[in-house]
Amino acid sequence: MNLILLLADDFIAPDQVVLRGRRLKHVRDVHRAEVGQSLCVGRLDGEIGRGEVTHLDEAGLAMTVVWESAPPPPLPLTLLLALPRPKVLRRVFVTAASMGVKKIVLFNAYRVEKSYWQSPALTAEGIDESLHLGLEQGRDTVLPTVELRKRFRPFVEDELPALLHESRGLVAHPYADQFCPRALQEHVTLAIGPEGGFIPFEVELLTAMGMTPVACGERILRVEAAIPALLGRLF
Repeated sequence: MNLILLLADDFIAPDQVVLRGRRLKHVRDVHRAEVGQSLCVGRLDGEIGRGEVTHLDEAGLAMTVVWESAPPPPLPLTLLLALPRPKVLRRVFVTAASMGVKKIVLFNAYRVEKSYWQSPALTAEGIDESLHLGLEQGRDTVLPTVELRKRFRPFVEDELPALLHESRGLVAHPYADQFCPRALQEHVTLAIGPEGGFIPFEVELLTAMGMTPVACGERILRVEAAIPALLGRLF
């Protein structure tokens, strides 16, 4: 936890907060915080600053907070992700949020198991929990948006063109002829398929909508490895 993310319910006054639960345990056991210590804090969807510990016991941690700076700029990227396994999805949320991704669209594909759509990881609470962990890791405060699209073809044909307006569309595909570009200075919409990959029809339809298949190298990566590899190369 490189930043303590503060939620609206934590505030007992404009500059006073009380932490309980997971964050209290982490600050107490990992940071080994003491009264008088200053910690990096950030208000959800707001500024970043410092919090001075004014009280600490088993029931809670109180801090006085002062705001110092805006959150870091977002990554100019929309991530389109075929819904992965729930355990992988949680890791993906953490990674994406820590790297500055601010829009994630989870969509269906032929090789996505139907049961994945009923996972607790897709509840509002499950999504927020993972995204908060990512923000704390990346010292960010702006919560990414997550959208669910359970029908592949209507999403691609009806919604994708608008997403590609003023955005460069790329499809991660291990057998693509082109390699993923480097150090782009433009907005990118990146589509990543399920663990088993896109089927040919899906790649063809995405390409027909204006996206370009690109490879990340000779190795075929799992989803949770492909995302940081591609983002690190793109930006």
